[in-house]
Amino acid sequence: MQELRKRKQTIVFSEPPSILSFASVVGKMEACGPLSGSFDLSARDGHFGQISWEKAETHMQRTALQLALQKAALEEKDLDAVFLGDLLNQCIGSSFSMRGKNIPTLGLYGACSTMAEGMLLAGMSVAGGFCNRVSALSSSHFASSERQYRFPLGYGGQRPPTAQWTVTGCGAVIIGKSGNGPYLRSATIGCVTDAGVTDGNNMGAAMAPAAFQTILAHFRDTGTGPKDYDLIVTGDLGKLGSQALRQLFEKEGIDFGPHYEDCGVLIFDLEKQDVHCGGSGCGCSAAVLCGYLLGQMQRRKINRMLFCGTGALLSPVSIQQGESIPSICHAVELHTERS
Repeated sequence: MQELRKRKQTIVFSEPPSILSFASVVGKMEACGPLSGSFDLSARDGHFGQISWEKAETHMQRTALQLALQKAALEEKDLDAVFLGDLLNQCIGSSFSMRGKNIPTLGLYGACSTMAEGMLLAGMSVAGGFCNRVSALSSSHFASSERQYRFPLGYGGQRPPTAQWTVTGCGAVIIGKSGNGPYLRSATIGCVTDAGVTDGNNMGAAMAPAAFQTILAHFRDTGTGPKDYDLIVTGDLGKLGSQALRQLFEKEGIDFGPHYEDCGVLIFDLEKQDVHCGGSGCGCSAAVLCGYLLGQMQRRKINRMLFCGTGALLSPVSIQQGESIPSICHAVELHTERS
């Protein structure tokens, strides 16, 4: 078993696992955004040829996984495990996508942090010698999420300015012991953080403190800072949340400068597409990572990146009961060089 050096929250991989392939699937609206050329596949409508939005989400997951396997010249039988999740109750999008596949499956719920959580656990499984090849994937769908968390679309509910638009999308990565990279150099496990925010339409404010806590822990554990990375990217705080994160770090005397972006801001044109504060959902950071970001790393336009998935751990019941919104952030360091 390979040695893993663990600090307070951060695991440093002595022999970093490699991303063997990646793939992304998105909806029509996402394909019309600024990152349109970076996705593998986009749909003409939100149903993806299925009879319900929930089935459409399952279809996205199956398609993204198959595309990633094809790119790596692998088959489903070559996977030792898959880590996956979504936003739906009991993660039915994910469990239904694995029906009949005979792939060892570990379902996750980290809300919008699920992709980072899946990659973190996949990296640990491979680096620890428990698996040779694993997949991490997550998805969300605008219509299925709206039906569950807010109102039926036909209701015509008005969205406040702080709201974000749930991305219809999915991303999948295949991670193995050896490959051409990018490589998982380290990972920081987040702690549940609660800033007392009770507004379910202001996810950025709820999640920014969790992102701050995890990124600061990563800096302290690894002795790094913003200038050590070509890009630090959160997923997904949106416009207001990412501004709040910058302000929290400024109070610590840390300036992100040009080294910071947010997946929820990147995926849409906030002015032209009327998405208010940007994108959200498990599929937001997953699709941006497995489309635009890893594509940039393959072309060596980004060499070192800290990918920070942020998730609001609420439910329809907790909001109705007046609970505040606890949040979490997990960070994965990716590098084009193994050492």
